Amino acid sequence: MTVNAHPAEVGALAPDFELQDQHGAPVRLSRFRGEKVVLVFYPLAFSGICQGELSALRDRPIEGAQLLAVSVDSVFTQRAWADREGYTFRLLSDFWPHGQVAQAYGVFDETKGLARRGTFIIDGEGVIRWSVVNPISSARDVADYVKALADIS
Repeated sequence: MTVNAHPAEVGALAPDFELQDQHGAPVRLSRFRGEKVVLVFYPLAFSGICQGELSALRDRPIEGAQLLAVSVDSVFTQRAWADREGYTFRLLSDFWPHGQVAQAYGVFDETKGLARRGTFIIDGEGVIRWSVVNPISSARDVADYVKALADIS
């Protein structure tokens, strides 16, 4: 797979993928055609900023879209974290091949071996309609996702 050094672009078809969720069930992005998807990459489970971001998503659910959160953590780590924090949305494991989906979206940090904080809103046709990529040390604001979703018909 070719590593994409730049984030996937708004207006482009979202790279399709299949990853396992925290319960070991396969989740394929293209399965959600006809629905909006908020695809949230985060560096690591059980880390402070990630917990803050995902807890905000738990406490202020995204309406009108499927929420998929992705990190390079294993399925087992994702499950333990989801159970501990009460995350009922899908946490997807990009564990092996390591970071392959994050690479496809241009948010994989090769030096650290994990995803940067990238968020992509994908419309029902599978096209990326909005994105933001923050450094690992900089949290995103859920209110931005809500506003972006409202602006997408």
